[in-house]
Amino acid sequence: MKQRKVPLRKCIACQEMMPKRELIRVVRTPADEVLIDLTGKKAGRGAYLCGKVSCFKLAKKSKAFDRALKHPVDALIYDQLEQDFIAVEEEFLAGKEHADEES
Repeated sequence: MKQRKVPLRKCIACQEMMPKRELIRVVRTPADEVLIDLTGKKAGRGAYLCGKVSCFKLAKKSKAFDRALKHPVDALIYDQLEQDFIAVEEEFLAGKEHADEES
């Protein structure tokens, strides 16, 4: 049986290539909103981060989102994303552990 190809994406902070499902997608929608997309299916330009707060802080410090999303991101949006990211990180890590148990 032929194995499926696993899509890889690069974390915008640590530059590490990882399977797409192990990363958190941040998307800039066509309406210029910047938000976290756990489904990975929202329309818009996406940037990927590993599920670590340290990577988020590095991306914030280096303005990696501005470059990856090709749009300036306000400090207010960074603050909102940071709060969302911390909340989502626990949910994301719990989902990842659950997926690992099924494999």
